[in-house]
Amino acid sequence: MENDFDLFVVDLNGNLRGKRLLGDSLEKVMEEGIKLPRSVAGLDFWGDDVPDNGLVFETGDNDGICMPIQSRPVPVPWTKKERHQLHAMMENPDGTPFDVDPRQALKNIVDKFHARGWYPVMATELEFYLMDGTAEEEQRPRPPVLDKSHGRRLNTSDAYSIEDVDGLEDFFAEVRECCDAQGVMADTIISELGPGQFEINLKHVADPLNAGDQAIWFKRMVKGISRKYGYSSTFMAKPYADHSGSGFHVHFSLLDKDGNNLFDDGGDEGTEMLRMAIAGMIETMPECMLMFAPHLNSYHRFQDGSHAPVYACWGYENRTTAVRVPESEPVARRIEHRVSGADANPYLVLAAVLTGALHGIENQLQAPPDVEGDAYAIADQSIRLPSSWRMAIDRLEKAGAVRHYLGDEFVDVFCAVKRHEHSLLNKRISDIEYESYLGLL
Repeated sequence: MENDFDLFVVDLNGNLRGKRLLGDSLEKVMEEGIKLPRSVAGLDFWGDDVPDNGLVFETGDNDGICMPIQSRPVPVPWTKKERHQLHAMMENPDGTPFDVDPRQALKNIVDKFHARGWYPVMATELEFYLMDGTAEEEQRPRPPVLDKSHGRRLNTSDAYSIEDVDGLEDFFAEVRECCDAQGVMADTIISELGPGQFEINLKHVADPLNAGDQAIWFKRMVKGISRKYGYSSTFMAKPYADHSGSGFHVHFSLLDKDGNNLFDDGGDEGTEMLRMAIAGMIETMPECMLMFAPHLNSYHRFQDGSHAPVYACWGYENRTTAVRVPESEPVARRIEHRVSGADANPYLVLAAVLTGALHGIENQLQAPPDVEGDAYAIADQSIRLPSSWRMAIDRLEKAGAVRHYLGDEFVDVFCAVKRHEHSLLNKRISDIEYESYLGLL
């Protein structure tokens, strides 16, 4: 290869960490991988060490081996100079799995399904905001100007607007082209409820690891293409206080070795296995909340009547519940998990969904009654989801199912990272505190 390529792993926050390498090193990298400190997986959001995560001083900050998961690099078409990228997963120095790598965490739970002859099929739906190019510099979101609409700024919500998609025709056309170049199976493009908010759905794949990979590539792609066209973009859960948050919905079905849908009973209700999977998701939802909502900003998204669930409940064709069974032909019977924000790490979201499902199936849990109508008004308030970052950290630290299925090392390091971030941000004094109290107290 003549051109440079980026080799990266994904840390617990979903950020890409790696190296830009010369093209002539590709053959060696494909055979041997590259070395990075294992502590890279447990860096804080801003890329600094977390001393209490057990991966830094206690280990001498030793290296792991980052082995490519792709057979060849793929192009990065939006860059000015031709470049490629190569996705990797970190192993321990002796070649054993490194359970803190978020892709490995997902692989661990997928392997447990495969050992039972069950094969998860998953699809993701990612919402994001496209913003004015000044947003990053000013550190404040601002809706973009449509490049095909005579300078009109997207200041109002206009859900399902074809005109808004038309006004960004070149941007979305390049997203489609880049998805094709990188093997991201993009499907529907939707204008959402916020000004400049869009959703792009990725197709169902019978490999959850690949579903996670595609979501990672897609997020990098959107941010890169946005900058190319003079925009900014964000997958923050709640960039605007007064507008819709951005979610990350997951669709999930389960096949046997012959390709039969184990959730299909030939009718509208689905099988007992479907309801056991739902029961497990609901029971584990509070302890998995940090995986669905990993940041301080994440918790602004969860508000009554906001299309973001605040109760661990489920229903048929009900978008106010945390878990929805969409209307479909019986052969396509599936679960939609609606809790996660777009800011979450895709691998951890998929791992949490599968952890809940397997926990429910293995323990033959019984789902509570399905919710009809407005879940915000009638759901059992005793199963309200953790409403703060600190609560979610505490719940995961005490987790039973997540520790059982994903391992103590993963939980301990992830919680250490989040406690570290919480401590740093908790020391900051916000603008609203100055505006409210300074000079009055």
